[in-house]
Amino acid sequence: MRLKPVTLDDKYDLTCDTVFVSGTQAIVRMLLMQRERDRRAGLDTAGFVSGYRGSPIGGLDQQLWAAGRALENAGIRFQPGLNEELAATACWGTQQAELGGQGRHDGVFALWYGKGPGVDRTGDVFRHANLAGSSRHGGVLALMGDDHTAESSTNAHQSEFAFVDTLIPVFNPAGVQEIIDYGLHAYALSRFAGTWAAMKCVKDNIESTASVHAGMDRIRPVLPEFDMPPGGLNIRRMDIDFLGQEERLHRFKREAAVAYNRANRIDHVVWSGGAGPRLGLVAAGKNYLDLREALQDLGIDEEKAKQLGIRLYKVGMPWPLDPDDLKRFADGLQTILVVEEKRGLIEVQIKEELYGLASRPAVIGKRDEQDRDLFPIMGALDPNDVAVAVGERVLSICGGDEAIRQRVEHLRGV
Repeated sequence: MRLKPVTLDDKYDLTCDTVFVSGTQAIVRMLLMQRERDRRAGLDTAGFVSGYRGSPIGGLDQQLWAAGRALENAGIRFQPGLNEELAATACWGTQQAELGGQGRHDGVFALWYGKGPGVDRTGDVFRHANLAGSSRHGGVLALMGDDHTAESSTNAHQSEFAFVDTLIPVFNPAGVQEIIDYGLHAYALSRFAGTWAAMKCVKDNIESTASVHAGMDRIRPVLPEFDMPPGGLNIRRMDIDFLGQEERLHRFKREAAVAYNRANRIDHVVWSGGAGPRLGLVAAGKNYLDLREALQDLGIDEEKAKQLGIRLYKVGMPWPLDPDDLKRFADGLQTILVVEEKRGLIEVQIKEELYGLASRPAVIGKRDEQDRDLFPIMGALDPNDVAVAVGERVLSICGGDEAIRQRVEHLRGV
C-alpha cells in the first residue's frame, strides 16, 4: 500500500479532495470552495467575514487570520466586528453592493459568526436584513455558537428559535463533513430564496476534527422549479414597501427554502423500515450522532431495523421542515420518537403538520406516551439515555427480541 503524501497546507488546497480539518478550519475551507465554485460558474464574486468571538466558535478568527494569504488571494476579506450588531450590519451591507452600480463584483457572499448571546442582541439586524433579502450572486450565512451545558457561558443557550422568529432557515450539521456540505448549500439556498441562512455550531461539530471529502464537485445544488413573485425574492433597490417585504417573506421565501430542502434532500429517510414500519426515529445534528450511537449500542443496524420495522429520518435543516416529506415519512407508523436536545423545534413542527390527518402516529420526544418527561429541556442528551428510550419503544412497539431486551436492561444500570 502506497502512503498518500500529506502536508499541513492540504486543508486549504482546493486540488486536494480529502483533507484533515477541524470544524473552524472547515469553515475557512468552505469559504474558499464557495469562491472557486463561483469562478468556475463564470461569476466574479468576493467574500466578506465579520463577527465577534465566543465559545464554541472562539477560535474561528484565529483560523481566519492564519489563512490570511489564502483568503486574500481568493478575494475574501476578514474584518472582525467591534460587536455582533455592527458585524451583522456590515454583512447586510454586502448584499446591497451592486444595487446602486458601485459594486466591483457580481456579488459578495458574507459570513457572520457569534455566540448565542450575540445572536440574541443582533435580532433587529437579522430581522431587517432578512426582510430586505440577499443578493442574487451573494448570500449570507450566520453561524450560531451554542453552549448547551453552559461550560464556558453564563447561561445555557439555544439559538435556533431566534432565527425562526426572523424566518431565517436553519441548518444543523452532524459533524465536520456537514459543516462544509451544509455551508455550500446554505449559500445556494440564500441566493435562491432571497433569505439569510443560519448554521448551528456546538462543540461536538465545530471543535471536532475529521478527515472529510472536500472535492469541488461533491456538492451540486439543485435549484427547484418555483413560481417566483414579480421582481423575484432577492434584495431590491429603494424597497420601502414593508408589507410587501412581509408578504414575500412569509408567502414565498419560506416556501422557496422548503422547495430547496426537498430538491436537495437535506432532510431524508436513511432507513425505510421494510415492508411494515411501525416506529419512526427522527434527529438532527449532534443528536443524530447520539441516536446512531444508541442504535449501535442496542445492536440495531439497517438490516435489523428492516426486520423490526424501524424507519429513520435524518434532519439537516430543522427549520423549515418539508411538510410533504414529513407526511410520507409518517405514513403507516404507529409512533414517531423525536430525539432532540433543549426545546423541541422539530417535534412541534411534526405535530403541527400531522395534526388533523385521519390516520397519524403518536409523536413523542420531550414528553412520553403518559405525558412524563422523556428527553428533558435542560442540559444535553446522553447516548445511553437515548438508547434506553429507543430500546423501550422497540420492545413495546416492534416486538424486539431477547438480545435487545438484555441490552436495554444493561443500559438502564449503566
